[in-house]
Amino acid sequence: MPIDETLAAYSDLAFKSAMVVYALVTIMLIWQFATRTVNERELVTVGGGASDAPADPAAPGKVTAVPQTPFPERLGNMAFSVLFVAFGLHLVSIILRGFATHRFPLGNMYEFVTMACAAAVFLGLVLLRDQRYRGMWAFLLVPVLILMFLAGTVLYADAAPVVPALKSFWLPVHVTIVSVGSGVFLVSGVASMLFLYRLRQPAGSESKSFLGTLAARLPDAQTLDRLAYRTTIIGFPLFGAGVILGAIWAEAAWGRFWGWDPKETVSFIAWVLYAAYLHARATSGWRDTKAAWINIAGFIAMLFNLFIINMVVSGLHSYAGLN
Repeated sequence: MPIDETLAAYSDLAFKSAMVVYALVTIMLIWQFATRTVNERELVTVGGGASDAPADPAAPGKVTAVPQTPFPERLGNMAFSVLFVAFGLHLVSIILRGFATHRFPLGNMYEFVTMACAAAVFLGLVLLRDQRYRGMWAFLLVPVLILMFLAGTVLYADAAPVVPALKSFWLPVHVTIVSVGSGVFLVSGVASMLFLYRLRQPAGSESKSFLGTLAARLPDAQTLDRLAYRTTIIGFPLFGAGVILGAIWAEAAWGRFWGWDPKETVSFIAWVLYAAYLHARATSGWRDTKAAWINIAGFIAMLFNLFIINMVVSGLHSYAGLN
């Protein structure tokens, strides 16, 4: 079937609009993160002038003081609401790309990265909706914006049919699971990096240095470590299932389950690193920084697999849609 150019254009427009709204949300969250210094709520008077004496709510004509939400908190709440608009546009761009091409929208690196970023944002909306996690949203959206910028420029591919190697019912199964798992690992990697940064700032340093002040505005180290562990528990079986399903697809397409293709090899290395992280996280003496570094190593392996293997190394998986 011919490509629907109109829907493809709307898909690209929704993608660019999502990027703009994500950027706006990121700016608002960074602003909130940088200005959130007051823990107590300010008091304002309602219906008249301020009074230093406590008001009696039962007495007629008395002025009652009510708490006002601090501006940084209001800004964060507004940014979180606008984030749903950005995510909605993000999903629309993916859906329209699928309708425009009459296939599942995961046929090239542009579509893969778009799906992975959507999975990361969705997981964030599910797990980071609590106020205590608001401080790390900016750190999550920055890599999402970078990846989406790369997807829309360097990795962009026009809406088109997939190459013959991808014309299989395994495409929506294998690639979707891998892309969603990659998005989950993005959240986990960011959480571990913030966990290590938080540990490097000793107690009381928030009043002595700029870095200490930033660290104090993040969730505590234990919360960040627990978040990294929880998200890896979600992503690990997903990614493992994706690797297994990919091997089944490889047997159907190439006549072998495993051939140590560069992408297969690095995927296996990343899977082993995440297995090592989960093991280390449950082992006494490795639960703190050592386990977190293994988690970050796994995330780096995922990025290496996504960019270097797909764009530089030649192999059976070299169908990034960049040529």
